[in-house]
Amino acid sequence: MAGRSDRCGPVGQGLRSGIVFDKSPARKASARPAPVQRRGVERVQAILEAAETLLREQGYEAATLKAISERTGIPLASMYHYFADRNHVDVELVRRHAERLDSRIADALEHAAPGSLSQAVGGIVDILVGYCREFPDFVELWYFGRSPAIGEVAKAFDAELAERFWRYLIDRNLLDGDTPQLAVELAFEAGSRLFDVAFRRSAGGDEPTIAELKRLVTAYLGTYAPQD
Repeated sequence: MAGRSDRCGPVGQGLRSGIVFDKSPARKASARPAPVQRRGVERVQAILEAAETLLREQGYEAATLKAISERTGIPLASMYHYFADRNHVDVELVRRHAERLDSRIADALEHAAPGSLSQAVGGIVDILVGYCREFPDFVELWYFGRSPAIGEVAKAFDAELAERFWRYLIDRNLLDGDTPQLAVELAFEAGSRLFDVAFRRSAGGDEPTIAELKRLVTAYLGTYAPQD
């Protein structure tokens, strides 16, 4: 469910970070990466880890390229070989978080056996809330670093998750087989707004608001549930 305009959560698709490595087409591929390329990979990892730490400890405004440079010891001029600007760092961080979150959700849906629509909705919401609580740097980036590029990541993530959840609920007979996908997409959209409210009220997500989110989404989707 998407962030301030969408949700805290967002894609295994997408947006390239603009990371540049030395690639020589004339050089024969080796079983080991060349030292220069290996150092580039290590530097990118160091940059992203430093950015996450700064976001978590000091907030979005503090996680500048200059601050990342000082923390990693990588000269500021050298950082531009890997990321064109701060926004490219933000997008890559969000993309990585979205991939991790997508993996958690996929694993949960594969192994979960909800006995009711309420349990299914609660399970998805709990995964999203749990991830945001575990990674406050992600929440910081989501709410204060939102850019059009990050918005596209969120949009793609939500669309993919809504479709997956729609199929999941129908396959388990928790929704009627003719339930339109739009219904689940709208449920996600409505839930997104309450998700935002929950994390505006509390850095860890306001529990009463989260409970109302689950109730709202379950009640709406319940109108498409099979009638006994």
